[in-house]
Formats: sequence, structure tokens, C-alpha cells
Amino acid sequence: MRGFACNVGGAGGVSPGVSTTMPSFTRRIFLCSLVAAAACGGADATTKKQASPPAERTETPPKPRTSDGPTDVGYFAGGCFWGVEHFLEMMPGVIDVESGYMGGEKEAPTYEEVSSGDSGHAETVRVTFDPQQVTYAAVAKRFFEIHDPTQVDRQGPDIGTQYRSAVYVTGPEQRAAVDELIGKLKANGYAVATTVHDARKFWKAEDYHQDYYAGNKKTPYCHTPVPRFDRPAKE
Repeated sequence: MRGFACNVGGAGGVSPGVSTTMPSFTRRIFLCSLVAAAACGGADATTKKQASPPAERTETPPKPRTSDGPTDVGYFAGGCFWGVEHFLEMMPGVIDVESGYMGGEKEAPTYEEVSSGDSGHAETVRVTFDPQQVTYAAVAKRFFEIHDPTQVDRQGPDIGTQYRSAVYVTGPEQRAAVDELIGKLKANGYAVATTVHDARKFWKAEDYHQDYYAGNKKTPYCHTPVPRFDRPAKE
């Protein structure tokens, strides 16, 4: 889930192992993919591990909105929460998106405990939105467009149950909306691996995870918007 600058394939030669007979544009795309895979385990991962988590945390309520009217919440897990948070925050009507953990038994889990895969939690975001401006179904649809719901216990180069695709619903209306969206994806040929569960206790992640890409002036690439509801899956 780490941003990178792809500056390969230009003057100065070709990386070892890449055929010089490959067309230059194709070679560049191939090299970019190698750089991307390496970057996902780079400096940002080190930052995550080295940052000191708070000594004690409790469940944090959603941030209050600045205008009047009711709000609603949704919980989504789709790989590293940095990218999911980044794209969902862009939606009109979304008030706040917080990175955290859900789905495991461990109380007040730390990032280290979740990333080990032993706590049972998934990296999850809590989305607070104005239902008069955007529907839950629209938020859920966007979630399915910004991550790959066909991947099992992973998202791109991040592998483990903590990166699974899951939706945690707060009631039958949310479950029905998610089930309908999954049905549409399956009709388009996508082998959806996303699981749907009743929402459990949400533990807000450490401060250094919140608004990660905005704070670090980076752009996610492990999460990329794809209009899956508008086109069939590739054969």
C-alpha cells in the first residue's frame, strides 16, 4: 500500500532479467510492476513497525459532524486501510473515515498484533456519512470498486487474513444492500470472495495510520478504482 515513483526503462540500460527484444513500452510497464511490488515492502512498512502505539486505547466514537442532521456508519475491510480510507473520504456526503480493526477476539489490539495475523482482526475502516447526501448502498458500491473483492486473504502484495475482504453490517438493511451488490458483481462474472458479517466492536488504529496518504503526501496504488458494475470480468 505504498506510493512510488516509477522512473525505469529510460536511458542508462535495462534491468537484468528483462529481455531487450521486448518493446520499450511493454518493458517499461513490466519494470513498473516490479518497482511497485518492491515498494509495497519498503520504507512505509518500516514506518508502520517503528512508530510507537499508544499505551492504552479504547473504542473511539465517530468524530462529530459540523452540521445538523442524522448520520450513519458503515464498516469495510479491503486490504490495507490506508487506501480504503483515502478513496472513501473523497465521496460527497462522507463526513469521516477512520482506520481501525474489527472481526477478532483480542481486546484493544495493536497494529503489531493485527499484522501478525494472530488477533483475528481485519484492517477495517469506519465510514461516517450523511444519509441525506449519500446512501449506504452508494458507499458500499464504491468500496467494491476501489479494491479487488475476488482476492482471498490478501490485497495485492499484502497477504494475510488481516487483509481479507469483508463488510461488517449494522442491520438487515445494510446486509440486503451488500448482498444485492455482490449479486450484481457475480452476474458480471466476478468470483466475489467478500464475506458479510454483523458489525462487532471497532478499535480505532494508532494515530499514525489515520489519513496516512494525506499526511504523507502520497497516493495509493495497491487500491485503484475499477468500474466493476459497469463491465464484465475479463475471461
